[in-house]
Amino acid sequence: MDRQIKKKTWTLKRIIGLSIAVAFVAFVIYSFIFGDNSSKLNVQAERLTVSEVQFGDFQEYIPVIGNVLPIITIYLDAIEGGRVEDRFILAGTMVEKGDKILQLGNTNLLLDIMWREAEFFSASNNLRTTRLQMEQNQLSLKSQLTELDYQLLKQKRLYERNVTLKDQKLISTQEYEQIKDEYDYLIKRKELAIETYKQDSLFRHEQIKQLEESLRRMESNLEIVKQKQESLTITAPIAGQLTSLNAEIGESKRPGERLGQIDVLDSFKVQAGIDEHYISRIELGRHGTFDLAGQTHQLVVSKIYPEVLDGRFNVDLHFIGDPPSGIRRGQTLHIRLELGDLTEATTLARGGFYQTTGGQWVYVLEGNDAIAVKRNIKLGRQNQQVFEVLDGLKPGEKVITSSYETFGDKDKLILK
Repeated sequence: MDRQIKKKTWTLKRIIGLSIAVAFVAFVIYSFIFGDNSSKLNVQAERLTVSEVQFGDFQEYIPVIGNVLPIITIYLDAIEGGRVEDRFILAGTMVEKGDKILQLGNTNLLLDIMWREAEFFSASNNLRTTRLQMEQNQLSLKSQLTELDYQLLKQKRLYERNVTLKDQKLISTQEYEQIKDEYDYLIKRKELAIETYKQDSLFRHEQIKQLEESLRRMESNLEIVKQKQESLTITAPIAGQLTSLNAEIGESKRPGERLGQIDVLDSFKVQAGIDEHYISRIELGRHGTFDLAGQTHQLVVSKIYPEVLDGRFNVDLHFIGDPPSGIRRGQTLHIRLELGDLTEATTLARGGFYQTTGGQWVYVLEGNDAIAVKRNIKLGRQNQQVFEVLDGLKPGEKVITSSYETFGDKDKLILK
């Protein structure tokens, strides 16, 4: 009798197949949960610029462009308007203080001077006449007082004799009173004459004082007008070079119009325009440096112009020590102007990466420099060479600082 053979459920083949399937599923699950799912990009290492994060001295500064100017510039303006009658020298000439440059003519000013002189002479004659009248009045009053003194003296003697005669009853009372009244009258006349003399003297003195004050004012005004006439001759107020002269013979110039300028070439200064963003950080005494002919030279901020035009303000910088030899007016200098004191900081070299990331992240080398991993960082101050690192990087780490334009937004770079 045949016996039915029972089939085994778990054969070796089935166990092996199931084990392989379970292992594959486990691998997929592990890779999904614990595996590296970051995006990657293969790059050529020789095309990259790698910089090491440093810790050391850091000086924050900004690049500015300055122009070399004379240490002193004197502008020549027309104080009084007029017609250019003569030009004594040409632009570019070296001048000494007091040298004549231009001669202007102004007919109206000459007529004004003539009228004021006539007015001054008239007032001077009026003062002389008043003084003469005062002296004549004083002589007349003195003569009147002298006459009164003489009459009073005679009347006093007569009065005193009549007093004695009256006491002796040798004259009548009526005759005595008549003589006494005449004597009292003369006394009152003298008192009135003296008061008149005083009042007249005070009045005349006050009148003369006013006339003298008026004459002084007219003389002062005349002097000012004459100075205006003298200002029609334009002279050099200082020794230097007449670098510009904007005047042609026969040309009319208005008061205040710019005629030219004189530059003192004994020394130079540098004037630079700076973005208004830094106006609160620029102070007097801040230093700047620039390179010229293979040497580094220093400048110091000596003046800050508060006016802001088109988003920029100007500063003057003076050379520390002698200016570089061969420097010329109008020459352009590229200056590194400091914004703060020298400090210690963690720094990263500047590079093209900043245009792509804005300083928010970088690629940091790991694994024996075989890969570069994206990492968030925080940058602070900067200068032309380095950024200050505030967070995300440590000294000694290596960072790709060249451009990231071809990397997209990959998490890792595989360096080949």
